[in-house]
Amino acid sequence: MTTATATTTAKPAAPRDGGGALLGYASDTLALAGRHLVHLRRSPGRLVLVTMNPLVMLIAIGYLFRESMNIPGNVAYEDFIMAGIAIQVGLTSVGPTAIGVAMDLRNGLVDRFRSLPIASSTVLIGRTLSDLFVGAVSLTAVSLVGLGVGWRPHNGFLQTLAGFGVLLAFIYTMLWLGILLGTAMKNVEAIDGSGALVLVILSFLSNAYVGVGGLPGWLQPIAEWNPVTSVITTTRRLWGNDPVGATGTGFPSEHPGLVTAIMLTTLLVVSVIGSLRGFRKAVGN
Repeated sequence: MTTATATTTAKPAAPRDGGGALLGYASDTLALAGRHLVHLRRSPGRLVLVTMNPLVMLIAIGYLFRESMNIPGNVAYEDFIMAGIAIQVGLTSVGPTAIGVAMDLRNGLVDRFRSLPIASSTVLIGRTLSDLFVGAVSLTAVSLVGLGVGWRPHNGFLQTLAGFGVLLAFIYTMLWLGILLGTAMKNVEAIDGSGALVLVILSFLSNAYVGVGGLPGWLQPIAEWNPVTSVITTTRRLWGNDPVGATGTGFPSEHPGLVTAIMLTTLLVVSVIGSLRGFRKAVGN
């Protein structure tokens, strides 16, 4: 008796033209983003981490210590600090995103993706979209708690919405910075420490908690040109929460929107290019 063994040879995907290629790329990207969200539902630790850190700072500084804080101008401290707290959603996201990418590379998950007829960039973009969803949920939770402790926007619905748009742009840029960190370092312990440094240094060397004038003189120019300061100032002005003198007197204080646009665009372009190159090198493409 002979046994016949049937073998099936996988056929390469048929090439797509113009619109078909674009739709296929978008479909692959959304499918990978959905995969990450399904994993998040099963293990919501990342969402808890990204949300709890800003909430702890909001309650500890914005509520418990608000009577001890002195800022220039006639602005309630809850209003002043809210943009600085919201910015931490993006800063806190750097470490978990970097660790997620490094773990995917270490555990061979990306090798399975390589066997599929998809572009390598869809893997990274899919992760950023899913992580942006996490950031948006966290930002919503932080904003609701902020409303509970006394924060109020004062410039109307459209400008308030524009302020959240600036924050989401910042969060998305930080996610690509996290991917760059994950593809460059790959060591989870080192990434964890680096993510914590990004959070502490960029938030405390800014006008997140006190006005630039409240910092030591030698730190004030650094804080003024810190991109986080420009994002916070832009958001505060859109929300009507910006007291006079909180950002210093230099060019970033006079044109925070322009500085924000230039710095975020530059950082995003550099991070995307570096991430794609690092990822392709790591997977051998």
